[in-house]
Amino acid sequence: MFSRRMSLRSTANFCRRVGISFKAGVDILRVIDSESRHGNNRQRSVMSAVHAELRKGNQLHTAMKEQASFFPPLLIAMTNAGEVTGSLDRTLIALADYYDERVKLYKEFLSRITWPMIQLIAAINILALLLMVLGMLKPAGGGEMADITGLGLGIGMPGVLRLYAYVIFFGLMIATMIIGFQKNVAGVQNLVPVLYKVPVAGTALQTITLSRFCWTLALSLEAGVDPIRSINLGLDATDSDYYRSAKDDVEKSIRGGSDMGEALLATGVFPDEFITEIEVAEMSGTDAEAMHHLAAQYDIRAKSAMRTLASFASGLVWALVVIGMVVLILRMLMTVGGMYSNAINDASNI
Repeated sequence: MFSRRMSLRSTANFCRRVGISFKAGVDILRVIDSESRHGNNRQRSVMSAVHAELRKGNQLHTAMKEQASFFPPLLIAMTNAGEVTGSLDRTLIALADYYDERVKLYKEFLSRITWPMIQLIAAINILALLLMVLGMLKPAGGGEMADITGLGLGIGMPGVLRLYAYVIFFGLMIATMIIGFQKNVAGVQNLVPVLYKVPVAGTALQTITLSRFCWTLALSLEAGVDPIRSINLGLDATDSDYYRSAKDDVEKSIRGGSDMGEALLATGVFPDEFITEIEVAEMSGTDAEAMHHLAAQYDIRAKSAMRTLASFASGLVWALVVIGMVVLILRMLMTVGGMYSNAINDASNI
């Protein structure tokens, strides 16, 4: 509970409130003291701790580092850049827009996946109801009803419990796989290039990742962060160890005199098309301006990619529901047909 990170929505609101307050000339201690009265208990506690550090004379980013388990790394790094360059208000307001866009994309994804998930849950509960009804019915000759589903779960409450146990097991297995991928267990993120080759979904995931990289890179350069640190922040923003592994190559290339396009090419983790766009953007203006323009383009692509990904996920869930129901109906027909066939054979042998 105490290691829970600040949510995207809370981060966006925090950046906007603090950025606007700084722009209006409000004292930092007063701003953070006000923040200590907002949010849940965890957030109020963290802000109080930050306020205490500020009273000791520490800078905001230093105080936030003391609470690194709560504040997103990008927020801490950008706060540092804003304080160094004297543009903390503009940096935080721009960061608020960035987090707002991430919230919108996340909500859009959830809205598109909600209905198929409702259908899946309904299908599972309908099957559970069928098993329960079969357990309540009694055949004319006595005994128990046969399990006409053909799934081998049994009927009545035992069958229902087995069904839900299987559902929970598969749900936990999927959740474990997702968490394992996020934490790069056993280096599983090295399979990212393979994942990107998955039709439709792979391209969408890559576009969304590149969009986050572009926005972070643009914000960092605008805040006055040096190119090496800016690219490293962008790599961190991807939330992927596959991309983070390129940090050493980036630093080596730039210190060797390469520009950003050449440095990113040397990493081997970015597609050729993206490198070409970076190089074109660099030639069209200053690094910060060029990256903002490219980030805006990838933002549009990311929104489209998120819709595509949500449609892909909802279509996959819908297909699983339909296939599952069709298979269930066919197995029921085969089971009932087999029962009738056996009954007819028994009757003919009498």
